[in-house]
Amino acid sequence: MFPLQLLALLFISTPSHDPKEKGRKREREEEADGGRGERTESKYDLMFRRGDLLEVPRTLFTHFGIYLGAGRVAHFIPDIMPIVSSNQCRIKQMVTNSRLLLGVLAKCGSVRVDSVEDFAYGSEILINTTDKVCSRPALRGEEVAVRAEKLRGDVSYSLLWYNCEHFVMYCRYGTVVSFQTFQFCKTVRKLLLSRRVAKVTAVLGACLLLYLRAVSTCATLLAVLLPFLIWMAS
Repeated sequence: MFPLQLLALLFISTPSHDPKEKGRKREREEEADGGRGERTESKYDLMFRRGDLLEVPRTLFTHFGIYLGAGRVAHFIPDIMPIVSSNQCRIKQMVTNSRLLLGVLAKCGSVRVDSVEDFAYGSEILINTTDKVCSRPALRGEEVAVRAEKLRGDVSYSLLWYNCEHFVMYCRYGTVVSFQTFQFCKTVRKLLLSRRVAKVTAVLGACLLLYLRAVSTCATLLAVLLPFLIWMAS
């Protein structure tokens, strides 16, 4: 716990506004809804339907979410904050890049409901494009949204084996699969299982045998990188 708390102090900035005031504002909004969870209509209800699968292209990957209506999106995102803090006001704030990165390393995340703006993070939103490539038919919109709402909460996160795409694929199609993970593993397999890599590995193995009893930079890097890669791929 201590290393994660130390990283949080270094990378997670303190909110500029008063968390207590934000909490009181949220309570007033809930009271205005009569405590029944009712939501006011949003302009996004004219663009999306409840249960739509939303995609947001990022630099290296695509982020996915399920539209719930009233401008709200359920999505699974890595987040370090639930581990290092019990303050619900801070946890419910928009997940920053620092929180996301630390969450990936710590393999922790949460299925949360955010506004469309926070979900998109300034990027373009695509709708239901996975329907064209998935062999299974999509479930009814209401059933998709209900599934997403039931899964809210803290969940173990894995960059390869359980990420945001696995979450939305289960909600909309009833299957846990990630096309991004498949393409990544396919590319890695193609790169690693090549003759060039085999030759390089053989040369490196011979060098390590020659300098087995010597402390070298190469040996140190291997000792650090191999456990790290195994950890991230687990």
